[in-house]
Amino acid sequence: MTSTQKTTAVPALDWNVNALDLDAYLRRIGVSADSVSARNLAALHEAHVRSIPFENVDVLLGRPPSLELPDLTAKLVHSRRGGYCFEHGLLFAAALERLGYGVTRCVGRVGFTRPEMPETHLVLLVDVGAERFLADVGFGSGLLRPLPLADGANTEYGGWPFRLRRDGRYWLLEAPTGDPGDPGDGWRVEHGFDETPKRPVDYEVANHYVATHANSPFTRRLIVQRRDHGVSRKLLGRHYLVEYTDGRQAESTVVTPDELGDVLRSLDIVVEGADLARLREVYAGE
Repeated sequence: MTSTQKTTAVPALDWNVNALDLDAYLRRIGVSADSVSARNLAALHEAHVRSIPFENVDVLLGRPPSLELPDLTAKLVHSRRGGYCFEHGLLFAAALERLGYGVTRCVGRVGFTRPEMPETHLVLLVDVGAERFLADVGFGSGLLRPLPLADGANTEYGGWPFRLRRDGRYWLLEAPTGDPGDPGDGWRVEHGFDETPKRPVDYEVANHYVATHANSPFTRRLIVQRRDHGVSRKLLGRHYLVEYTDGRQAESTVVTPDELGDVLRSLDIVVEGADLARLREVYAGE
């Protein structure tokens, strides 16, 4: 009798996590290495979101962001810069794996209910013992802390309500519409995803679309977002918007090209020299 040994068709993936300067990353977000736990995962997630900006400066400068970990470390850790979802997510995933967490890299679809929207958002599923969490550090107006991957999981942490809903194979992250006249149940889908693991090349393809395609929102205008407890600061094109969760009226101002460098610096983004000059030119044409 002979036996046939089955082998998996899924290749081993090398995410090059050892290229991350973990000590520098932890200093950047202001936390120390600690044991694997749900509590420590929450602290890492919150510290990352509050420390590293969401921004698309490189895209407007005509430079699609590199997703190589040494480049991510140089930009988001060693410089006063930020990035968008692929940059944040891959950096955070590497840090988590170096710290001993189990991480599955997945992809989501922003505008999930619209049939024309592509899958262009990186999300992480993080295993802590028998529990699995959604970690979403690269969604500029998203979670401060992870959500348990469970139907109906919800949070109002930091004043920002979210809930997670299961719909067949998909998980839907939802936020309140804020519209009293909403004919639905008062919630909108921010993005949807499933638990299929992705490969580095999947993010390279999506990153190329996001950074170069005319239909990508990131090629059309400057987008910077910072979220903290009770306050959100955004620079969306020419408009600087500050929103509060305590009922105060939102504040909106128009930013001129001459003011751009100082406003970016106030958002912890430093762009200088020729890059700032070019960014002002692009910004003036928006």
